[in-house]
Amino acid sequence: MPLCVWPTGFNIDQMISEYRALRASVVKQWVAHHRSLADTDIEDLTRFNEAIDQAVTESVAHYTKTINDSRNLFLGVLGHDLRNPLGAVSMGAQWMERSGTTDAKQAKVVSEIKLAAGRATRILNDLLDLTRSSFGTQIPVTKTENDVAALCQEIADEFRAVNADRKLQVATKGDPLVSCDRARLGQVLSNLMGNAVHYGDVATPITVTVAGNDPDAVTINVHNLGSSIPLEAQKSIFQSWTRGHDDGSPPEHSTHLGLGLYIAKLIVEAHGGEISVASNEETGTCFSIRLPRN
Repeated sequence: MPLCVWPTGFNIDQMISEYRALRASVVKQWVAHHRSLADTDIEDLTRFNEAIDQAVTESVAHYTKTINDSRNLFLGVLGHDLRNPLGAVSMGAQWMERSGTTDAKQAKVVSEIKLAAGRATRILNDLLDLTRSSFGTQIPVTKTENDVAALCQEIADEFRAVNADRKLQVATKGDPLVSCDRARLGQVLSNLMGNAVHYGDVATPITVTVAGNDPDAVTINVHNLGSSIPLEAQKSIFQSWTRGHDDGSPPEHSTHLGLGLYIAKLIVEAHGGEISVASNEETGTCFSIRLPRN
């Protein structure tokens, strides 16, 4: 008779406790009725323990699969069902902005709607990428030859436009051409520059360096001074649901759920590249991306 029957309404801890109690109860009763154990009794006890272990293994696997399926279904539905209304809100805000408003207060409200919709869209995109990776599917990339220095400059210009008090410098050494997915790589660079703006020292510039001296690869470094990332945090910073060090800003101003660097890593790896971080109090924080040219 199979022992693996999933108890409805139990959580994983309760399920393990039930199997443990079952094992202890059966063994206790067995020993109480068998003062001297024959070889066949020992074999029966061994088979019983193996059956319990197998039942626990199968139950845990079933529980894990159920939880993962529920999570992935939730993320999938959340992503697809929210994309259309968010797009409508964003397009409406852009139309109102182009059409002009009657006073400064209305203009401020329209601007806030546009920013909020953009922030929600970025979170949504991160969730969709997380769902894709949870299903074991690599993030899709469509590669064409691109000037990554020009892409870095374009994204830096975007940040300058909304952060007038911050200085972003882009420098290029060697050949900046590489085969990559421009939109996806832009997503990675936007995340790294956004982190530098958010966590870096406001009094010092953020430097983005594109090094193309290697004939086989291009390296992109995003560097900022300011509070360093603790060594323990560096070990897990590219894992999902990991957020940067808290700087005291209100949570509603966050543009991510701790998925940005995890998804950046997935995108870089989909290109066959590598991403790493080095951070200390003396030299600041530097995120490095190494992309093969082909």
